[in-house]
Amino acid sequence: MDALLDLLLSPIGGGLAALTAAFLWALASLWFTRLGSHLSVIEVNLLKGLLALILLVITLYGSGGSLQSIPKNALGLLLISGVVGITLGDSAYLQALQHLGPRRTLLLATLAPPMVGLIAWGMLGETLSWLSWLGIFVTVAGIAWVILERTPDSAPAFDLKRGLWFGFLAALSQSVALVLSRVALTRTSVDSLQSTILRLSAAVVVLAAWSLIRRRSLISISVFRAQPQLWGTLAAATFIGTYLAMWLQQVSIGLAPAGIVQTLLSASPLFILPMAALQGQKITPRAVLGALLALSGVALLFAS
Repeated sequence: MDALLDLLLSPIGGGLAALTAAFLWALASLWFTRLGSHLSVIEVNLLKGLLALILLVITLYGSGGSLQSIPKNALGLLLISGVVGITLGDSAYLQALQHLGPRRTLLLATLAPPMVGLIAWGMLGETLSWLSWLGIFVTVAGIAWVILERTPDSAPAFDLKRGLWFGFLAALSQSVALVLSRVALTRTSVDSLQSTILRLSAAVVVLAAWSLIRRRSLISISVFRAQPQLWGTLAAATFIGTYLAMWLQQVSIGLAPAGIVQTLLSASPLFILPMAALQGQKITPRAVLGALLALSGVALLFAS
């Protein structure tokens, strides 16, 4: 039992947490996509953020924890991380989707792992072995191979220049946010649950303020009255994709080097493939080969 606990609290455990978070986010994204056809992006972000915050706070105090014990030097780092990564990063990502489509946007998201590795090297002095860098390269190459495949439903870019800018901004914002979280988790006494609550709280507050400034409604109650089943979809997606996935992400950031964590978190598109196959969508040989290439890169990361 002690050996298993030591393994879970090692960088290997951090890698497993990151992969699990990537899988849960891929699963939840199917439900969030369904919600997005009825609600605005801001409404979905606010609702999932508020519901997840309630669950996280209940979990924190139910386990004997408290927000009062958070060190001051971690507070600012995590609040900035939440605003930069969740508010700015996610907003830029959604803008990139509008101008580039999902495949090109996901391709730009693969810039995040090497970005994180370089930022962590500059800010934290973290160095990765040549095997780790090889694993990052192979994993990113596999993901890019899947994403770059041309499909009949691929949408043309509406504005390539704006799309590239927002895609790059999204990758950079999420990279900076991850490194800021790692600074807080490795150099202060804050734990993963506390850090998740702080990051999500900052993002929700900024999103709510932005909605009020733009004079938009925070929640469209009429939509849920007309389609009450959406509450179940929202609850399931929030529990899996925000409550569990974000918590596991923070756990992984505290245990494993930032560059490796970001690489494993970027594996979500690969988990979409079997889910799409179960829904009757055709999966091409190229997609399978790309997934196998990315998985071999993941194996290199765990071996390093």
